[in-house]
Amino acid sequence: MPTYNQNDGYNQYPSYEQRGSRSMASVMPTVMKQVYVKMMLGLAVTAFVAMFCANSMSFMTWMATHSAMMWVLVIAEIGLVIGISAGINKLSGTTATLLFYLFAVVNALMLSPIFLVYTHTSIAKTFFITAASFGAMSVYGYCTNTDLSKMGNILIFALIGLIIASLVNLFMKSTTMEWIISGAGVIIFVGLTAWDTQQIKQMALMNPNATDGRLSTLGALSLYLDFINLFLYLLRFFGNSRD
Repeated sequence: MPTYNQNDGYNQYPSYEQRGSRSMASVMPTVMKQVYVKMMLGLAVTAFVAMFCANSMSFMTWMATHSAMMWVLVIAEIGLVIGISAGINKLSGTTATLLFYLFAVVNALMLSPIFLVYTHTSIAKTFFITAASFGAMSVYGYCTNTDLSKMGNILIFALIGLIIASLVNLFMKSTTMEWIISGAGVIIFVGLTAWDTQQIKQMALMNPNATDGRLSTLGALSLYLDFINLFLYLLRFFGNSRD
């Protein structure tokens, strides 16, 4: 379509820069759709695998008698996150996606005990609270014109402090500290949800090849981690024990 310029009047064709800008702008919604679809599928995989494992007495007994497996799963999770994040430019879109779903399965094995600790009703209630909070903040991050970079930097440092405090409290075993950590965790991951969404959107706008699946997998991993961590911290407030 012809475009209008105040200095030159109507131009017969849009400039190369305009065409490139429009092209990348049209890519961005497609990438964001891929991100949310992959993230939701990852959450579904985690939920179903975790429930299946929790209902398998033989699996839960085996995990209880092999406590070292929990550390193996933790190391596997860290390795997968680093592998996907650091190697995203070397991996194919299909490989990155498969590694993401493998991470979702490993995380499910880690989370399966919560179905034995908390009632199914309270888990479902917390899930919907998490979904509402996550959805609101992700929409905000997607729609806002405010640059959230400064907030993101602060939240990253806060997250590091949260991890350190959690490790310290493993030895202190302070109930008060645990509630403080849980409250801080909710605030941090609510903020990170908005920041990560904006970061993914900006990367999609700047990368004309973003539809190859790799960026959407990296984005899905980031938002998946935000959702899971937010859910776990909220569960400490809304979860009801099965005892």
